Amino acid sequence: MRRSHGAVLGVRRQLWPLLQTAAAAVIAWYLARAVLPDPQPSFAAIAAVIAIGATYAQRPGRALELTAGVVVGLSAADLLVQAIGTGPLQVGATASLAMLVAVLLGGGTLLVSEAGVSAILVTTLPPASAPIFPSRPLEAVIGAGVALAVTALAFPPDPRVHVVRAADNVLAGLGAALDDVAAGLEQRDESRAASGLRAARALDDDVRALGEALAVARDTARLAPSRRSARADLRRYGAAAPHVDHAVRNARVLARYGCHAARAPAAAPRELPCAVREVRSAVWELASELDAPERGSDLRRHAARATRMATTAYERERRLELAEVVVQVRSLAVDLVRAAEVAADRRAEVPTEELLVALPS
Repeated sequence: MRRSHGAVLGVRRQLWPLLQTAAAAVIAWYLARAVLPDPQPSFAAIAAVIAIGATYAQRPGRALELTAGVVVGLSAADLLVQAIGTGPLQVGATASLAMLVAVLLGGGTLLVSEAGVSAILVTTLPPASAPIFPSRPLEAVIGAGVALAVTALAFPPDPRVHVVRAADNVLAGLGAALDDVAAGLEQRDESRAASGLRAARALDDDVRALGEALAVARDTARLAPSRRSARADLRRYGAAAPHVDHAVRNARVLARYGCHAARAPAAAPRELPCAVREVRSAVWELASELDAPERGSDLRRHAARATRMATTAYERERRLELAEVVVQVRSLAVDLVRAAEVAADRRAEVPTEELLVALPS
């Protein structure tokens, strides 16, 4: 039942983009048929589908690269088909030539592969009633133009959706990793602390995904007039992202030292796992503050409690393995507070120690 419910939600989430893609293909077909001699302008529809998919998942420049690959593949294949005809061996020859031309033009992997695919289509499809060149390359340009118009002007995707989702993935993973580290310290369970370390190390992909989502969203907000209102939200997440990255790095170090402390002969003072949990709570509060800054949050209170508890734990037992954890708790608390400060456009640079002292207790 859960699986079928998830499938229904997935279909509902993708239904609007699918309908837009189909609409772009139809518009590109009729537009190409109106301005070009080919009565069956299939490549216009194909290019529209490819380009509109790229603009949803990647930067618009990738859509242009895909279109360039289509044009290169069609042009190179047309020249070779006219010289050697069609057939199984010609498929390999035209694909190789198209990809070689794309490489010589300095194209990336996407352009080269798309050139090869387009060349194969030319070689295997029935002969066109109109000349392939320049009709089909122009079809590709028309299809890509329609796709960009649909996504940038008519129905641009909301650039905030993927950014918020990517940021939430990072912060949720960070909070879960800190929860495991706190449990490992409290229960003297090295395997639980090691689970937190693995979770923290696995966040690199999520951090990269956040950076990519921000890049795509900024392009969308710049190109789509109806989405320019999202720029304030994107600025907030973009300002916080480097500090979130620092927090993830410090969490990795914290988890590694947490493993050392969990296998130490003596148990850690009870304040230390509590301090890690306070940092985890600050992570949740950062997610809330980024999403709705007008509501405010208890991030600074949790960060202050974390630093105070960590310091108390070390003053209670001055052991090296505890000092390492304490330093990382304090650094992580500062990263989270700085992320909130720059997101709120409070950019005054305060030294770390002064910021910790200034946090409310």
